[in-house]
Amino acid sequence: MESAKSATKKRLIIFVVLAAAISWSIFLLIPILGLKYQGSGPTVAIVMAGMFGPSAANILTRLITKEGFKNMYLRPHFKGHIKQYLLIYFAPTALIFVSAAVYFLIFPTHFDSALTMLNQSAAASGMRGLTAGNLLLITVLQIIIVGPIINIVPTMGEELGWRGYLLPKLRTLLSDRAALILTGVIWGLWHTPVIVMGHNYGTGYAGYPWLGIFMMVVFCAGVVGIIEGYATIKMNSAIPAAMIHSVINAGGGLTILLVKGAYNPLLGPAVTGLIGGLPFIIVSVILLIKIGNKISLDKSGAQTAPSEMTA
Repeated sequence: MESAKSATKKRLIIFVVLAAAISWSIFLLIPILGLKYQGSGPTVAIVMAGMFGPSAANILTRLITKEGFKNMYLRPHFKGHIKQYLLIYFAPTALIFVSAAVYFLIFPTHFDSALTMLNQSAAASGMRGLTAGNLLLITVLQIIIVGPIINIVPTMGEELGWRGYLLPKLRTLLSDRAALILTGVIWGLWHTPVIVMGHNYGTGYAGYPWLGIFMMVVFCAGVVGIIEGYATIKMNSAIPAAMIHSVINAGGGLTILLVKGAYNPLLGPAVTGLIGGLPFIIVSVILLIKIGNKISLDKSGAQTAPSEMTA
């Protein structure tokens, strides 16, 4: 038993080191190439490429340690879980809209009723008849209809590592609750290079970059990480986590299109902020209480069948 635990710890160390080394090497191409981080263009392509670091680390760790490729968490387990998948498809999107409403209720002066940013985008598109209202409707419909799948390939690049390897391994050593939190902390710290470059929070906030790194850890460990991890445990698959992650990437910044004036990115309006992500935080706390302190995998790392999951 002790040797199995030692082997798991060794695999975890190798995985975390590889995930950071691969992704950070790619992320650092941005300053190496003399680029300034932006939310579009070549820097986004570089960041998306770095998102495959955790899945590459999963595969490499299995090869290095001769673990093999069983229990990859790639099976969707649709049978008997259609209702859960419908919930996973639509509930995170609903939470994004609730988050937007909550933020602007708390900070009503931040709401841009003139839809200035959307008007500018509509004008720049060159499409006759395209209004800010139409563009907002199109954006909302895109998030609802294709949000869970539009980013599924790059988000799976992460989730095959975080929820498909790191979380199951930690669950053989720790309680489910502790494993969920620690997975999120590691995931949040993995973002460090891009947070320093300005990802999610920019560079102009007080306490840069340390508060940004801290907030990213809070977001990954205490906001979406618990929701994604809970879905993984419940469905015995990393695919639901990738779907939730895809929705967040597609619509998590919706409120930025509706904001005016100066705002603190550590608070919002995006869901990565403390107030912008408040509804997600509430759901995460509920799920964390529900999951409890049990261990759902045996010490050898064998998976429990989805129908037997108690989470």
